[in-house]
Amino acid sequence: MLTNYTTGPNCSPNTSILIEHYNTNQLQKRKSASQKWELNFITPWPEIKTLFFSLAKLKSPLNKKFMKYIFVSGGVLSGLGKGVTAASLGVTLKARGYKVTNIKFENYLNLDAGNINPNEHGDVFLCEDGTEADLDLGTYERFLGQKVGLKNYATVGQIYSQMIAAVAAQKYRGTTVDAIPFIPEDIVRRIKVAAKGYDIILIELGGCAGEYQNVIYYEANRILKLRQPNDVIHVHVTYFPCPSHINELKSKPTQLSVKNLHAMGIQPDFIVGRASMEIDAKRKEKVAYYCNLSQEDIISNPDLASIYHLPLVFEKQQFASRALAKLGLPNKTADLAAWSSMVAAMEQKQRLELHLGLVAQYVFGSANDVKETYASLVEALNHAALKIGYKLCWQIIKAEEIAKQKETALTKLASVTGIIAPIGWGAKGVEGTIATIKYARENKIPFLGLGYGMHLAIVEYARHVAGLSQAHTSEVDPHTPHPVIIPLTMAEKDEFVNPNYLHWRLGAHQIKLSANSLIANIYHRHHELSEQLIISERHRHRFKPNPDYLPQLTQAGLVISGRDTQAGIAEVVELPPTQHPFFLAMQGHPEYKTHPLHPRPLFIEFLRAAALITPNHQA
Repeated sequence: MLTNYTTGPNCSPNTSILIEHYNTNQLQKRKSASQKWELNFITPWPEIKTLFFSLAKLKSPLNKKFMKYIFVSGGVLSGLGKGVTAASLGVTLKARGYKVTNIKFENYLNLDAGNINPNEHGDVFLCEDGTEADLDLGTYERFLGQKVGLKNYATVGQIYSQMIAAVAAQKYRGTTVDAIPFIPEDIVRRIKVAAKGYDIILIELGGCAGEYQNVIYYEANRILKLRQPNDVIHVHVTYFPCPSHINELKSKPTQLSVKNLHAMGIQPDFIVGRASMEIDAKRKEKVAYYCNLSQEDIISNPDLASIYHLPLVFEKQQFASRALAKLGLPNKTADLAAWSSMVAAMEQKQRLELHLGLVAQYVFGSANDVKETYASLVEALNHAALKIGYKLCWQIIKAEEIAKQKETALTKLASVTGIIAPIGWGAKGVEGTIATIKYARENKIPFLGLGYGMHLAIVEYARHVAGLSQAHTSEVDPHTPHPVIIPLTMAEKDEFVNPNYLHWRLGAHQIKLSANSLIANIYHRHHELSEQLIISERHRHRFKPNPDYLPQLTQAGLVISGRDTQAGIAEVVELPPTQHPFFLAMQGHPEYKTHPLHPRPLFIEFLRAAALITPNHQA
């Protein structure tokens, strides 16, 4: 069964075919490293042609449609929203009944996004399988409502490190391994692995066209287009600036960006124009002329109130229909009713405001930094707020500022009715976070701690309720006399894909909840609690509550309401409703599993509790 064809290492052009199964006396076969079959022809070219056409008549994948590939690149400047563009197009294709997936290729040498400063590159997205990826993978999950993982994400560092390891292991048997063609061929392989089982795959290329570090991705695009010209299209996202002194969109940056594509042998099929407004007819005419495409293939992507509007904006311009036509696929009726209803709810101006405080370790510039730094959490809470008819107003609490000016800084919290301590690590602003948690507990403000927020909630309770005044996490103070938070044992850590990094506990883990607890009642109310009282959430941590101190903490009133099903690690702590209206902290991170149409139970109920609180409380 023919699946692809290429030039083999020992063959002249057009004389090597990759197949899975085919029995013939005219072919000499051997198994390749990719677990397919590489066959070298030993017959003259005329006979090869006859054989090829005979193969085409067989009942085999020759008669089946090929996978379809949509490359999405960016030009002019970064941060245009390639991921949102790819995800939005994916939504409109999926709404037509097609099975759609995504893959993101990044330019950096890091093996993953786990150790990249979130203020520089945005929030790390944690996948179900433990992959720490670019935040665009979170966009894919939230838009498409399906899980992604390691196969949907690759960096230059991953690709080169695996290639070098293969060379060191002598897997190439003396072959001169050059960047071209070996690296682009590996990229094509990764794309096909990610695409298996789907109809269409959207391939987002990190960075901008013309950068030297991502040229290997564009070369993979060119190669795949050469081999399967009817199965590959390219979407180029560019910026149309509008200088204030002329108040007119300018197309020259787009023209120059497309010129970079042409230099790499790629003709874009669509241009998606990011701008403050819709791309006008004059600009479309100009870009079409100079960039060699139809005006109808220039798609407007104007500034919108919410990124979730974009699929509907694309649908109005028939983006998906035109893409399917270019791919040779039938256009089907799109079912976007649920998505349209969600967007309509977002536009309701009468939604009540709900003021939340987020105690943030990672705020270096504007408070708006949190929209990228804590992107998954912000999105998860916005989804939950929309579900119950509220609009969130954020009060960003800089943890370092609280640590320096405790009483003065805490007065800023007088207007909030809910406080969140999110994911984090290290000593930066830790005392400010602890002070904020204490404020929430003493003033009966609904509190939610996630990950590090849970650890510091335990530290706060140990210090101010359980009488352990010097209690701390050993992550910050290894010499504390009361280490209520300690490192995981090696047996408790996950074997992760990168042995060069410190071992973490990453990805989905099951939690057994206590009956009639706050956390159990929440998940039960939303039909996500099994009969065995088990839930599953994603984890990202290296430390845990110290079991030696849990009896003392529970005796002081802290409730341990969730434990890991395998290791017995304390996973959820809470206060009973007689002591606090809503005080809950958990090791897991439900923010990584949110979807705008299906918000997570914990966030819905936290916001409902916050909505019942009267602001202007006193510290």
